[in-house]
Amino acid sequence: MIILAAAALAAAATASPAVKGAAVPQWQDCGDGLQCAKLSVPVDWARPHGARTEIDLARMPAQDPRRSRGSLVVNTGAASTVQGVRARPESVSELTRWFDVVLIEPRGAAVRCAVAQPDPLRLVLAPGRAGWRAYARDNAAYDKSCRAAAGAAYDGLTSWQVAHDLDALRAELGEPRLRYFGSSYGAVYGQAYTELFPHRVGRMYLEGGPDHTEPDLAERLTALARAAERRLSAFRDWCRGHLGCPLDDDAVEVYDALTRRTPLHAGPGRSVNARRLAAAVAAGLAPRHWPELARAMSEARQGDASRLAALAAVTAQAPPATASGSLLCHDFLPEVPGHRRLRTMETHLREVAPRVGWLSGRREVARCLGMPRRGAPSWPPHVPEPRHDPTVLVGVGRLDAEARPAGPVPGAVVLSHGDGRDAYLLQGISRLRATCLRTSVHDYLVNGALPEEGAECPGALTAGMYS
Repeated sequence: MIILAAAALAAAATASPAVKGAAVPQWQDCGDGLQCAKLSVPVDWARPHGARTEIDLARMPAQDPRRSRGSLVVNTGAASTVQGVRARPESVSELTRWFDVVLIEPRGAAVRCAVAQPDPLRLVLAPGRAGWRAYARDNAAYDKSCRAAAGAAYDGLTSWQVAHDLDALRAELGEPRLRYFGSSYGAVYGQAYTELFPHRVGRMYLEGGPDHTEPDLAERLTALARAAERRLSAFRDWCRGHLGCPLDDDAVEVYDALTRRTPLHAGPGRSVNARRLAAAVAAGLAPRHWPELARAMSEARQGDASRLAALAAVTAQAPPATASGSLLCHDFLPEVPGHRRLRTMETHLREVAPRVGWLSGRREVARCLGMPRRGAPSWPPHVPEPRHDPTVLVGVGRLDAEARPAGPVPGAVVLSHGDGRDAYLLQGISRLRATCLRTSVHDYLVNGALPEEGAECPGALTAGMYS
């Protein structure tokens, strides 16, 4: 691997839109058809001559270098974009028909924290103060281990810094504008870039990222709760339309009936109370889990809730972990509500999302509970300042668990679709190459053709289940 020139990168944050003479990375083969390099950047772009850190890059070359339209930078939002693409190259490989696909890791991906982050389900299932304190202690230990492992680089764990990394990479690639694909948390980095470098935005597709434009935590939690209830309704509609679904009745009515019967028998000495039932169903609402959830609910109705109990089983992650959890907290929850305040919020969440959605607030807060905020970097949610905004394409999935996928990005053209988060990537993995969504994204990234206002693509991932 090769470390890119530091001097050119320090100037990248203020480089002119038309970059001339930018150094081209000297990529080296690193297996699985990828070429790798490292990007040397300041820990803090506000102090470009201070301490430095490195960002891992990988490139999937265009199928025909002579016909390549340039570089498309990709971040999938996974803990490691590079390793995720190594494991499932088909998620993005079709893009190499037109581009050199450059994968960029987020800050913290290479950090190996000695303590794993606890499962947020612990806090969901233990609502009392004792469970709150125990979870906060363990989450603080995770963050402390990340701070120790990252060293000075810990202070750069925000999307504000990542946006500057993207612009440095754009300069190194010799591109006058950033062409970008961001899914899940990668869409947050794209949002930051459009705000900080609006005149250097090229064609950009963002999908399924949390909303970084809503500063009010209560509003964000309410939106998350309502999104979970919508997914429960979507699960019911899907089950009604598929003959193989074992729930021959209304799935929501089945859930209500199971709630009235709690505690449910789940094997020798085990039971499922109402809270664990809600947590189990919420965990099964990701579309890929729908067949499993339908079977679990059917068996519970017949007297065996062991599959439901398994859906709500707390998992203990083995270290090492990455610092991605710390980065999320610096971006979204620089101030975590206390136990009493969250209980008050949950009263409201139960009113707007009474079945499973109200648990979303506790799961979201659990990500950052116990992490000390004093001295931690922060780039909290905010409404971007009005300015001339570039046009970007934003994918909004009807089944997305996030509040408002990719947020109300100024200047965005929205393409609605019937699947959930990471739909483009998952359709590629499922070999669904000619879907409405993927065709629309390709037409925009390659030709600049935006979909018509109000355009909507049908769900492709759920159509084949039980068919």
